[in-house]
Amino acid sequence: MNAPLKITKIGNSAGIVLPKELLARLRVGVGDTLFVTEAPDGIRITAADPDFAEKMAAAERIMREDRDILRELAK
Repeated sequence: MNAPLKITKIGNSAGIVLPKELLARLRVGVGDTLFVTEAPDGIRITAADPDFAEKMAAAERIMREDRDILRELAK
């Protein structure tokens, strides 16, 4: 999808209107939160929290490394 977006004035701020096709691809709707991150190729807008993904990756790494300890603690 390659669509131009126009910046509009919203009170003292500025905003863009996202087409419904883009909202459908992002699987978001009115009231949902989007996350903006810088990437080497520009700006990335996602519905997934990048900080949460990093924390989950760290948790999975710890669970894999300390599997025996966690199994004992679960008893």
